[in-house]
Amino acid sequence: MKCKLLPIALVLILGLAPAFAQDAPTPKIPATAHIVPKWTATDGEGYFSIIEGHNNRLYIGTHANSENSYLVEFDPATGKMEVIVDAHKAIGVDLKGFASQAKIHTRNNVGASGKIYFGTKQGHPVDGEPGKAENYPGGYPMTYDPATGETKVYPIPVPHQGISSITPDESRGIAYVATCADWRPGPNENSIFLILDLETGETRPLMDTQHGCGFIVVDYLGRAYHPVHGGGIARYNPGSGKLEVLKQTIDGQPPTAASLLAGDAPGGHPLNWDISPDGKTLYAVPMKTNQLYSYDLTAEGDTLPGKSLGTLIASATHTDCRAMSVGPTGQVVASVTDLREGICWNHLITYRPGDTAPKDHGIVVISNPDYTEFTDAEGKPLWKHGGVYTTENGVMTSRYATMGTCETKDGSIYILMLQPYTVLQIKPEALK
Repeated sequence: MKCKLLPIALVLILGLAPAFAQDAPTPKIPATAHIVPKWTATDGEGYFSIIEGHNNRLYIGTHANSENSYLVEFDPATGKMEVIVDAHKAIGVDLKGFASQAKIHTRNNVGASGKIYFGTKQGHPVDGEPGKAENYPGGYPMTYDPATGETKVYPIPVPHQGISSITPDESRGIAYVATCADWRPGPNENSIFLILDLETGETRPLMDTQHGCGFIVVDYLGRAYHPVHGGGIARYNPGSGKLEVLKQTIDGQPPTAASLLAGDAPGGHPLNWDISPDGKTLYAVPMKTNQLYSYDLTAEGDTLPGKSLGTLIASATHTDCRAMSVGPTGQVVASVTDLREGICWNHLITYRPGDTAPKDHGIVVISNPDYTEFTDAEGKPLWKHGGVYTTENGVMTSRYATMGTCETKDGSIYILMLQPYTVLQIKPEALK
């Protein structure tokens, strides 16, 4: 499945205006909305790119299709948003159309040094543009240092392929990178799992995982993991230099086709992965599976034992989860869309080790509906497919699947919302 993560099918369904007369289900979780500068996300789109830095500020990647991409710093204490990295300016290029560095698509990560690790990726062809792979030069791994304000740009590791993941291991002077071919047109997805030398900028490929949009995690022993199409899990041990592809089980059995853990199409199924703070547990949610899974990274042998932790949204039949992360206390946080009668209801889900099942806190709603303008001076919508959804009782909520989550050190939860590209802030007391 390609990484075109604006849910166009849902957009078309949501065009059924009569369904919008519904009220939001209860309970409702209030969130404060903060607009990301609109010119940095011209179609109101964004992806997984949100992380808290050591300085308690959030770092958010944007998507300005056919134009450029930006890294935005958000200070929750003041509510201020500031663009700190202009990707084209940092790289020294100014290409437009499909050749542009249109997305920061990576799940941003923070090194021990405090540097923010992210990368750029191709966008979508527009206005009849063919979008051939050779038209896109390739994505750049990058770092931003909040302490100095310096941005470092590394060379393109794989020509014509964007960056879908970058995870540092600064103790060894390396970062792990995954690329995303996202060929247009065509069904094939190539994702090269490789090592980046942070000093020299040289890269060394480990394997083609053929799994699009794969995230990389590093465990308590410094071993790096990447999903492999077909259900394997690549693990690289930098101490021994050994790369192996592990098998997996769920509750003692091979993963079923219904779990989508083995990939349902060329390129595999988009898979949310994140790791516990102690590096010993890996959590996973396939995008269209209403289940949370965990894996024991301390297990020995050639099989990674996993288990189902339970259903995310009870009674849901069509779910979409592109937003899952693990916070500093080990809590799993997911924003999961329940599609009912043409409406996307976005639920906040949490799970702590020891819980009997994931907890559904309810629908996330916007507590400050006047936080930005949704129409132009003539009253026309600023985005082709609408914007937020307001119920018959005046409750404002997201119209689309949400894209990223981040729990911060103070216990707040942040969610990335589309059209307009918005950061939703949920305070800890809202969940009590």
